Amino acid sequence: MSLAPPRLANLFLDMLAAERGAAPNTLAAYRRDLEDYLAYLGEIGLAPGEVRPATVRAFLASLAERGLKASSAARRLSAVRQFHKFLYAEGHAGSDPSAAASGPKRARAVPKVLSTGDIDRLLAVARERAESGDGEAGSGKEGGGGSLAGKRMLCLLELLYATGLRVSELVSLPQAAARSRDRFLVVRGKGGKERLVPLTEAARRAAALYLGALEARGQAGRWLFPSDGAQGHLTRQVFARELKAVAGAAGLRADKISPHVLRHAFASHLLQNGADLRVVQELLGHSDIATTQIYTHVLDERLKGMVRDLHPLSDTEPS
Repeated sequence: MSLAPPRLANLFLDMLAAERGAAPNTLAAYRRDLEDYLAYLGEIGLAPGEVRPATVRAFLASLAERGLKASSAARRLSAVRQFHKFLYAEGHAGSDPSAAASGPKRARAVPKVLSTGDIDRLLAVARERAESGDGEAGSGKEGGGGSLAGKRMLCLLELLYATGLRVSELVSLPQAAARSRDRFLVVRGKGGKERLVPLTEAARRAAALYLGALEARGQAGRWLFPSDGAQGHLTRQVFARELKAVAGAAGLRADKISPHVLRHAFASHLLQNGADLRVVQELLGHSDIATTQIYTHVLDERLKGMVRDLHPLSDTEPS
């Protein structure tokens, strides 16, 4: 005698809790997805053990008709797949009908990008604060205060926009990076891989200015952006918070700004000005070119502009 669908769902959830240590919120999400799936099967008069591949495809089509986002539909398919795999493994079904089902294609998100004008306004505010002594950083655990805070933010922004470093790479730079006369940084990225990143003159000046202020306060040490916190250097969270304050002063929306958005701006602006995609991949430290290809929308627009502006027939009026 086959078990009722709700009983099968409960057995599956019990397995997730006992064998995989699923958290209550995770179990609740699986339960909601399975209840929706079992309701669909009930409407078409099928038990879970009678499902065929076409049934799973039809269920996915029904999700699209109901207007579910691709990400939500993909999550639901994942729950259905695991449920049917469990039924087959436990002998409640003779096959796994979901194995061949393909999930909905999710559009790749285009990264948020700041314009060059936005970057200019952001840097202008940072330079003004570095020169005037204004700074948003407090004198608490993350260090800084007065002119040092302004110089630190200017250094952070100039380095980030000049190099496209990951924020974790930026805040953990050693002081030796600012003392070097080299026109590049040696960065240790993901997996311990090292890469060379060229420095602009503006970034080198900002780093030298900040390091001089740091040493004047007797804070020479291991980290370029020292802190009294557990890590010993500025945290990503504090940098992000202070960056939003500078963005607000520059007239930019705080929700539009983050350290990662500046990394995107670095890559996008290089491509807009003719940089090769492979070069940008190397500078960003991407091991796979596919990761860098999220910026191809920039290349598409540049190529359209080149055809529009440079093609000999682009301004020709039809006769």
